[in-house]
Amino acid sequence: MSEKRNIRDHKRRLLAAKYELRRKLYKAFCKDPDLPSDMRDKHRYKLSKLPRNSSFARVRNRCIFTGRPRSVYKFFRISRIVFRGLASRGPLMGIKKSSW
Repeated sequence: MSEKRNIRDHKRRLLAAKYELRRKLYKAFCKDPDLPSDMRDKHRYKLSKLPRNSSFARVRNRCIFTGRPRSVYKFFRISRIVFRGLASRGPLMGIKKSSW
């Protein structure tokens, strides 16, 4: 199941990257007060017709091992639970579980 979630998230990332420039352009036109209102409405309509998954707000950082969406370290792209296990076993380079 986690693989399915990660694939879905990866597709969202690709779609967001594809439509990023177009989405920013439409948003800039919508927010520009100097433009006539009908032109702003036209660009707002175009913005609404873009795919929903092309928004970066729908992209979620997920653990690459478990697919867990919460408490994911961005640098390693793994959750805190997996990180703790890997740190104690030692396969993470430069990471050592502290003990005092």
